[in-house]
Order: sequence, then structure tokens, then C-alpha cells
Amino acid sequence: MALLSFILNPKSSLQRSSLSLSFGLIPSISSSLFSTLCRGHPSSQSQASPPVPKKVPFTVSVHGRTWQDPYRWMSNTNDPDLADHLNQENSYADAFMADTHHLQQTLVSEMTSRMPTKISTPPERWGPWLYYQYIPEGKEYPVLCRKLEIEQTGWIKTFLRYARGGFGKEEILLDWNEIAEKYGKLLSFFLMGQNDVIILGSCVGYVHVGTCRISPDHHFLAYTLDIEGDEQFVLQIKDLRSGCTIPKLQINGVVSLAWAQDGRTLFYTLSDENQRPYRVLCSQLESDDMENITVFTESDSSFCVDITSTKDGKFITVNSNSRTSSEEGILLVYLIDSAKPLHGLQKVWKRVSGVQYFLEHHHGIFYVLTNAPMSEIMEWSGEGYYLARCCLEDLLLCNWQNIILPSEDSSVQDMDMFDGHLVLFVNKKSLSIVCSIDLPMAIDRKHQVKIEDLNPWFFPLPLYSCSVAPGSNHDFKNSAYRVVVSSPVMPDVVVDYDMSTRRFSVVQQEEVRGFCDTCPPASEQDMNQTLGKQYEKDENVHTSESQRWKDLSAEYCCERREAISHDGVRVPLTLLYSKTAWKKGRSPGLLQGYGAYGEVLDKSWCSDRLSLLDRGWVVAFADVRGSGGDSSWHKAGSRFNKLNSIYDFVSCGNYLIKEGYVHRDQLGAIGHSAGGLLVGATINMYPDLFSAAILKVPFLDVCNTLMDPSLPLTILDYEEFGNPQIQSQFEHILSYSPYDNICQGSCYPSMLVTASFHDSRVGLWEAAKWVAKVRDVTCPHCSSSVILKTNMGAGGHFGEGGRYAQSEETAYDYAFLLKAMGMLKNEE
Repeated sequence: MALLSFILNPKSSLQRSSLSLSFGLIPSISSSLFSTLCRGHPSSQSQASPPVPKKVPFTVSVHGRTWQDPYRWMSNTNDPDLADHLNQENSYADAFMADTHHLQQTLVSEMTSRMPTKISTPPERWGPWLYYQYIPEGKEYPVLCRKLEIEQTGWIKTFLRYARGGFGKEEILLDWNEIAEKYGKLLSFFLMGQNDVIILGSCVGYVHVGTCRISPDHHFLAYTLDIEGDEQFVLQIKDLRSGCTIPKLQINGVVSLAWAQDGRTLFYTLSDENQRPYRVLCSQLESDDMENITVFTESDSSFCVDITSTKDGKFITVNSNSRTSSEEGILLVYLIDSAKPLHGLQKVWKRVSGVQYFLEHHHGIFYVLTNAPMSEIMEWSGEGYYLARCCLEDLLLCNWQNIILPSEDSSVQDMDMFDGHLVLFVNKKSLSIVCSIDLPMAIDRKHQVKIEDLNPWFFPLPLYSCSVAPGSNHDFKNSAYRVVVSSPVMPDVVVDYDMSTRRFSVVQQEEVRGFCDTCPPASEQDMNQTLGKQYEKDENVHTSESQRWKDLSAEYCCERREAISHDGVRVPLTLLYSKTAWKKGRSPGLLQGYGAYGEVLDKSWCSDRLSLLDRGWVVAFADVRGSGGDSSWHKAGSRFNKLNSIYDFVSCGNYLIKEGYVHRDQLGAIGHSAGGLLVGATINMYPDLFSAAILKVPFLDVCNTLMDPSLPLTILDYEEFGNPQIQSQFEHILSYSPYDNICQGSCYPSMLVTASFHDSRVGLWEAAKWVAKVRDVTCPHCSSSVILKTNMGAGGHFGEGGRYAQSEETAYDYAFLLKAMGMLKNEE
């Protein structure tokens, strides 16, 4: 993950996903063929035998089918034999990776040497304060700070004073490192000198701040804290005037937060035993009893509750939603009587299957982003999001006016609201663009319009593939919209788009030591184009030398290709490689995919990747069906269409080999969480496609997990994968579930499978059962190069968190790939 994104944005919500193939769909290979077909994978230096877990007879019977699951016992995390077995697996993984120890140190040194000595975000104004974050030198985590800025001036003077240190006294609001050290452990990382290895160490624990909200009067900081990795967040409220935490409001299981306008009333959602946010409560600070009042409870276990404030702070929305539908109410908050801030819940729209609503408010008018038009005279198409609006006084009458409707090649994906501008994120021909529209809009209530009819300003963005992540943008009165722009070949750039003057300014770009000083700035042509559309330089784009973003496109190539899937559908494939180190037809490659929940595959800048690229690797990103883009692309890879995701991934792998980007015997794959399902199912179908694979906290035991509604997220996942309680859906899930479709007698690739003991999203038994069964039923020689690495300490689904810990984890992954591909000798 890019460093600026690390401190600007919260962790992404990786969800579980599933895939697998078996029960007669894949022909078995006789064990007599081992001697002729075995690929001869690398083994540990000690030639130690992999652990052999116990087998406990267990019969599964569902919809007339019966089969044995001797590793079912692993789902009982209280079984002392499980911890013992996982420790044995960790010892075996250590022995297997022993000959990569020096390589890991080298990789960590490369990665840390690229990190800038000072990592910080530029200040962002909110009211009279300037908020910013930085990571202290040698530390793992960020620090949230602010300085008082009394004088109201333009952003240029603000930035110059920031650079000169010309603000008021710095206040430290939250220090992640201080929290981590309180619950810490000794973490060592390595720096390579010319002749020596320097081992640095500090006392570091796991810390994950889930949600962080400052009160409107800037007196309180409310945040949720997880120190184990199990995502059981505890609410903490800090009085920023005294620096003390309010002990009476340390509540377990809190997910989302929203402040009322009085700055004393805090609304929050509470999760149930399955980690489903189901209840909205509020507490009033500085009152005598600080009683927690229940505002709303969602009794349907397939729905989650979320709360947020509208941008102007005048309303709080309560959104009860499943993955495909939502029911949103508006919670009116009064400013005068802070002892009675609630005026009741008012339903905006009834719940409709497959329909979602997202609300904003602007000077007495509500704007809603939805995939169903509000006007009853229009037929719901079910594809793409619409923008509609309604006056406050017409809310009870549901008198909504459709404003912007999706076209054949574009739809609105998200919106943000400011006093004078509306910001829209638009998907156009599978490309993401951002534009602003002046407010208020003068539109005839009887007519809908296209975005182009509203005189939009399309934000200038790089021509090559990029991600655009919104900054905090708290200040409703601001006319500048801040984003973090990134691409596989461009370090993160913080850009302010002034929507009033229609000019943009590069505020800061992530430093990559050893590279960015020599990076040429973007050309005039690149700066004046936005996704192929030409704009007049003097009207829209400020392109002085100091305001141009820099990239590494002179050294590294980023290409967008398309692979043809089994049914003729074109699957987007993004390729990244070094222009000097890559060798056509001879280079190794790593294919990454996800393919679930409509999540867009992260292709943002990551300096750690350079360690692979400089060794001649190709890194490829497969945007298979089931992932993000538009709703139709997601639907085409979910539920009964899940096999499309797998076939898309197979097609992308074959494309890399056929087109000579990757040597046919040196293609690897990696998948996180639901992406592990994708990789695991692909391996079951085509064991020879990959020479190595990394499955990180993978969702592999799909069928068994979805049949247990007591597990976190299971019921919510029925909309993504199907409900196995229904026979037709059970049969489809069983057809691809990775754990249930391991190809008996086959030679499987070398695999690194990771798990975390405290992972609440994907049970650690998914990885443990997969590894045990792979070793049990596939080629014994090949499966000896399948290793399981489990984090037994603090840390959860997202790893251990800090920047140095992330580099150590990545170095371990890369060292495994290099060993699996037989490249260790090249590192000597």
C-alpha cells in the first residue's frame, strides 16, 4: 500500500469470498503418474517432513449428499491440538524458508531504503484548524495532529506557511505508536549496510483505528480501537481540551460514529455476536448520567446498520442495508436544545430488494444517489445509479425529481457535497472520472439531464491507469476538493481541485528515495488531457513546472490489455513491468485477482513492487467479473455466475503466457481473502497453470462456512455467493468450493498459505484445512512445498498493520516466490 494512502485512508474493508470445484467435475490423476509428471518443487534445506494433523471422523449430510470431513475439528479454535498443529506448521514454514533468510533481509532493506525519512500529509483546513498526519522517523504508525490557523487565507499561503512551520502550536490528538507500544511486542526489522546487517528493534503492538470522528466544535475526538486483530472495536472518546479519555464511554463492539451539531451528542452503531452492526445508540457527553439511548434496531439478520452525517452537518442518516438493498432514514438533530437532540426517525423510502440509497443535503434540498428512479412513472432498469433531489418540505410526500440518469456508457458511482459544488465520481466505459457541478442547479423539475448538460468540470487526471481516492474533505464551505491520485507507475499525489476557478494544484507527491529526484514531470500533453478528452490549457489546467505530477513511466511500463474469457467476454488486464529487466517469453510473472463484492482491485502505487519489477517480473492485475466497475460486471461474477470469475482468471493467466509476457513455467498467482477463493478454485481446475501461489487469509472452505449461519458475515454473504440451505444454490457453491474440489492425485504448485488466529472475517481453519487436505490427497512430493504460516499473536484479517511490518510480510512473500521459481541462485 502506498504510504500516503496508509495515513490518509482507513484500511480497506476486504470481504470474504469463495470459489471451488469438485465432486466429479475434475478428473483425478493416478498416483502412478507421479514419477513422470511431478514438477520437482523446491524443498526445505533440512528436508523435514510436513506436519500430519490428526483426522477425526465427521460426516456431512446436506440435500441428499454425504461426504467425510476429517479436518472439521480445526474449526474449533479452543481445541489445544489446533494451536499445537499451527505451531508445528509455523516451524515447518520456517525450515522451508530458512535458505531465504538473507534474501528476506535484502528485500526488507530495499523496501525500507525507498521509504522517505519524513512521511506526512499536507494540512487540511477544517474550520479554524489545520489537521494533518505524519509517521515519525523509525516508527510504524501515524500520528494525528492539528494546529490552529486563525487567519483565513488562500491555500497557497497556507501551504507556504506549512512548509516554513509558520502555524500555531502543534497538538497531538492521537498517536497510534503510543497505543501500539502500550500493548506491544518486540519487532525487529533489518537495514543492509555495505558490509553488515543492522538489526533495529522497537516495542510495537498491533493497532487498528477503525473510525475516527472529531466533533463539530473540535472539542472531542471519538474513535474505535482494535488491539487484537479480531475487529472487536472499542469506542474511545478523548476530550481534546484536557487530553483525557472519558472512561464511562469505552463501549465494546462499536462500528460507525456520527456527531450531532451540538458537539455533545454522539451516535454510534453496535454490533451483535456475529459482528453485524444492528443497533443505533446515542450518548450525551457532559450530562449527569451519559445514558446510552437506543435510537434504531435492525432485527433482520441479513441487514447491517450504518450512520453518517450529511456534509453540512445538519442531518444524520441511518442506513439499514444488505449488499443489494437499503432503507435509509433521516435523523433530525436540533441545535438549540442539546439535551434533546433527537426529533425522531423519518423514513425516506421503503425498502426494495436490489435498490440502494445514499443521501446528502444542501440548503433545504436532499440529494439521493440510487439505482432506482424515484419517479413512479419511470421503470426501474436495475443498472447504474441515478441522482435525484427533493425539497425538505416535500420529503413526506416523496416528491423526488430525477436529475441525472445513467447513459449507455456511464453511470454515477459516488457523490460529495459542498456549499457551492457537487462532486460526482463517474464510471465511463470502465474508466473512473471525477467532475464538479456548480450549485445550486437551475433545472426544470419536469426534465432529466445528462451530466454534460450541467457545465461540469472534469478533473484533469493522468492518461494511464490510476486510482482516485477522496481526501478527508471535511469542510463544507471549502471550494477545493482534495484527492489522492495514484497509478502503478506514479507515486501517490495529493491534488487540490479548485472548483471555483477550475484549476488544480499538486500539493504533495510521495517521495520514493532513489527515484523521484530523477523522475521527469508529466508532459504538457499529459497534463492537459483527462482520459482522452482535451481541455483548454488557459481555462482549466494550471501546469507550471512545480505543479506537475511525476511518474516512473520512463523506467516501468504500465499497459492495459484484454483477455478473452470462455464465453467471449473481454476481461481487463493491467500489466506492469520494467522496460530494462523484463525479457519477452523468459520473465516470471505474478497474477493478482479478487473478483467479489463489486470491489475494485487495488492497482495504486506500491514502492515494494519495485523489488520484483527490477528482477524482471511482470505484475498483472486481472479485473475479473465479480469485481468493481459497474453493477452488471459484479453481478456477472456473483451467485450463479461465480464460475465466470474463475474462468476469467484462467484466461488472464493463459494470455500472459501466450503473448510472451511470462514464461509458461514461471507464472505465479496471489489472492487475498475472497481472492484466495479465486486462486484456489483456479488451481483445482488447472493445477499446471501456476508454478507458485500465495493465498493470504483465503476463503476456501466455502460450502461448510456458508452452511453455518452462526459465523460472522455468513448470512450477509448469501447475496454474494448464494444460500446453501437452498439445494440449487448449494449444488452450485459445491461445484467450485476450493476445499471440496481438491484434485486427487494431481501435482499442485508450491503454495504459501497464510492465516491469522484472531481473524474474524475468515476463520483460520479455512487455510489450515486446505493445506492439510492438499497434502493428504495430492502428490506428496509437490505438496511438501505447500506451507502454512499463521499469525498466532495480535493481528487479524489485514495483517499486522505498521509500515515496517508490512514490508517484512511482503519480503517474505517475495522470497517465497523467488524460491518457488528456482531463482535463489540468482540472489547469491
